[in-house]
Amino acid sequence: MTDSTELRSTGLRSNYRPGTSPWAVRRAQWRALGLTDEDMVKPKIAIVNSSSQLASCYSHLDEIAVAAKQAIADAGGIGFEIRTVAPSDFIHSVGGRGGYILSARDLITHDIEAAVEGAQLDGMLCLASCDKTAPGQLMAAARLDLPSLVVGCGYQPCGTFAGRHCDIEDVFLAAGHHAQGRLGLDELTGMSENAVAGPGVCAGMGTANSMHIACEALGLALPGSTPVQANSPRMWEDVRAAGRRIVDLVREDVRPRALLTREAFENAVTVMLALSASINSVKHLQAVAEEAETGIEVYGLYEELADRVPLLAAVRPNGPHSIEEFEAAGGALAVIRQLGDLIHRDAPTVSGRTLGEESARHPVTGPEVIRSRERPLGSRPTIVLVRGSLAPATGIVKLSVDEDRPGAFTGPAKVYETPTAALDGLRDGEVLPGQVLVLRGLGPKGTPGMGMASRPVFALDGAGLTGKVAVVTDGQLSGLVNKGIVVGEVSPEAAEGGPLALVRDGDTIRVDLATRRIDLLVPEAELARRDADDARATVAPEPVTGWLSVYRRTVRPLQQGAVLTPPPSAEAEARPAREVPSAPPAPAGHHPLDRGPADESRPV
Repeated sequence: MTDSTELRSTGLRSNYRPGTSPWAVRRAQWRALGLTDEDMVKPKIAIVNSSSQLASCYSHLDEIAVAAKQAIADAGGIGFEIRTVAPSDFIHSVGGRGGYILSARDLITHDIEAAVEGAQLDGMLCLASCDKTAPGQLMAAARLDLPSLVVGCGYQPCGTFAGRHCDIEDVFLAAGHHAQGRLGLDELTGMSENAVAGPGVCAGMGTANSMHIACEALGLALPGSTPVQANSPRMWEDVRAAGRRIVDLVREDVRPRALLTREAFENAVTVMLALSASINSVKHLQAVAEEAETGIEVYGLYEELADRVPLLAAVRPNGPHSIEEFEAAGGALAVIRQLGDLIHRDAPTVSGRTLGEESARHPVTGPEVIRSRERPLGSRPTIVLVRGSLAPATGIVKLSVDEDRPGAFTGPAKVYETPTAALDGLRDGEVLPGQVLVLRGLGPKGTPGMGMASRPVFALDGAGLTGKVAVVTDGQLSGLVNKGIVVGEVSPEAAEGGPLALVRDGDTIRVDLATRRIDLLVPEAELARRDADDARATVAPEPVTGWLSVYRRTVRPLQQGAVLTPPPSAEAEARPAREVPSAPPAPAGHHPLDRGPADESRPV
């Protein structure tokens, strides 16, 4: 079969020479869709849509795709809507022990690759909504290195119940209180009926809003576009602007890897720390770095920058302010402005201007909501990475923005293999003050796909044991806030033979946030004996089939982003590291958003 590159016409990769087989069959298909011959030589843009009727966070995306397609057409391109899997933590976590959540992130990336690379489209406009869509789309952009732009499609409006604010995270926490008999079913039912008042992602500084903001900090979303309320006039304006801009990015050949430099990742991590953002941003940003082949250790960046970055904003449930107040105060770009020289201000963005140029034009309209560096809300990090004999690679602690926080905890282990067993143990009074609740077998391979450990954490709060019991788990936690000392994502995980697999009831565990250590205080000789006795067999992963079995066989450790791409071969490792190119400078006096006469010398 003839190599398709030999059949291409000049200009866009999507254009094939008239008379060739690819040209003829594509023309037949696209003429049936109503496209003209003039349309077929225009830039062809994938509108990546994770629409679904299973969750309200996706329910508005079909209308957004229509508006984006029209904006692309107005700018001289052709939009092709493509679909991906659309995971929602609150809907899809009930099956597969919660494994369909993180694993779906990588399905999104592979869905995009199959559609965009198979059709050889020229660029991507990604409609980001719930937690895993933005990271999955960023990973695809980094992998394919095609002109790409991410649009954060907004947070949901919340309601009130019994005269107080009520959102989906309040319902999640309240369910833990109900599980311990401290909240009536009528009240929980009323909260669930009023928490969500429209489409969009969770209305707090959870994973979705955090990753939308991270897209902007990386330079792959239009500056000033995050966060935004779903279906607001500003959101629609951003969608139309993004649709126009992606066509320019294709014509200018601005590619993601030119933007995804080390400076860009440092900017994203700095903004996440300044906002007390979701701890899930750590593994997601690492996954993007892996797909871009940068060699950047994002986990190391969080450790390196943690003590340098002040806390400038605290959005519910991490602090007192709502996401609406944060947006009104200036949003992500205002935070970037307030961070000053802690940000690499010469980092390029999809707008064609640098992050510094964009933030200098953007006002801070709520200085009490988004503080200056001289008046921060706090000086100690709320995203803390810990290491030690129980977590030789890493573990992650998410702390409250309150400066009065726990410093250390030492206690005997109480071990559970599943969240359900832990909840039963709590109800039966097995978990006592002073203990360390250990929940294992929930890592990327163990679940597989990473199980959610937050239900037992919230149930502890419902049982009045917050601060009296610490939690250690290789599962993932709510990206928002966990009260007391809760260490999640312990790595290596138990299913990979990590030390967590050797812990037994009564073993002493010490967590010290001042030294950022987590240690199992058991003699090495005893651990060696347990290892020789194959104690890890007690946490052998349960058998799975289908997609989750594929994920288990191919997933890499969290420190490599838990991505599914194979590790580099020995031959590849021997080659010099790939240099990430810089964005080409614009001609003097010209700005890419200023549309001038077309370059007649360039075929389109």
